[in-house]
Parts: sequence; C-alpha cells; structure tokens
Amino acid sequence: MKRISILFVCMGNICRSPLADGIFSQLVAEVGIADRFTIDSAGTGGWHQGDQPDRRSIATARHHGIDISRHRARRIRTEDFIDFDLILAMDRANIAELRNIAPQADNISLFGELALGTGEDIPDPYYGGIDGFELVYAKLFTGCRKLLDGFGADSASWSGKTSSVR
Repeated sequence: MKRISILFVCMGNICRSPLADGIFSQLVAEVGIADRFTIDSAGTGGWHQGDQPDRRSIATARHHGIDISRHRARRIRTEDFIDFDLILAMDRANIAELRNIAPQADNISLFGELALGTGEDIPDPYYGGIDGFELVYAKLFTGCRKLLDGFGADSASWSGKTSSVR
C-alpha cells in the first residue's frame, strides 16, 4: 500500500504548519495508521530555517497533549511538489507563493477549503497572544479530523487525548 504524503505549509513554518503537522500526526497515531502516512510541514519563507516552532505553538500543542518541540522549520523545496501527494496551504497568500514557485503543481490546496470545507484562511497568530494560537489549534484540529475521516479512518477508535479543545 502506497503511503499518503501530506505537507502542511504556512509562511515561516513556526506557527500554523507545525501545529497542523503535530495534530495530524497525533491523530493518525491514535487511530493506529501512522504507517500509512508521511506527514511534514514547511514554510514559503526561509527566515526561520532551523528554528523551533514559536514558543506559543509549542505551549498550545503541549496543552493538548502534542509535542512539537523537536520540529525544525524549513523552507519548501522544489522536490516537495513531486514528493508529496497533497500540499495544504494555510492561507491564500501561501497558495499564491506556492503557485509562484511551482505553477504546474496540481497537488496544492487551501487547508480551509479541503479540510474544513469553508474556504477560510487559517489566520496567522504570530502577532497576537496565546488566544490566537488556541483558535488556530481549534480550526486545525477540526480540519485534521475531517481530513482523516476523508481517508476513511475510524474516528470511533480515537482515544480523545487530542480531541478536546480546552
């Protein structure tokens, strides 16, 4: 069985995309199908390359039972457009930048459209407080669950550790 590869993308790869990566990774692990997926995240900009996620992203993830502290930011690479089945951008600015980098890529989608079904952008919480990170977590969690359901995962087997948005 071919692994499904998903890349979550935001601007600097320190706030939204590492949270989405951590949430989706935790969900597939809880369902027992982590071996069916390759999950990663990247940024359209490279100014945070090698850095840990924003401390507020780490704290928010930890609050929900997810450890993203080992993640290191990276910039999207040309080969990512070939290596990943699905590239999920957090907002329309990211979509525009991804299409600028790889105009022929047909694996780029807006997270809010594909995962949430609303077409909304996931707001960048970087310039706000912890409440913004919790809001982003809630949106990402909801979208990641729907995305996983779309792959046919049985959500009844989830332990619920990450399912509460406190």
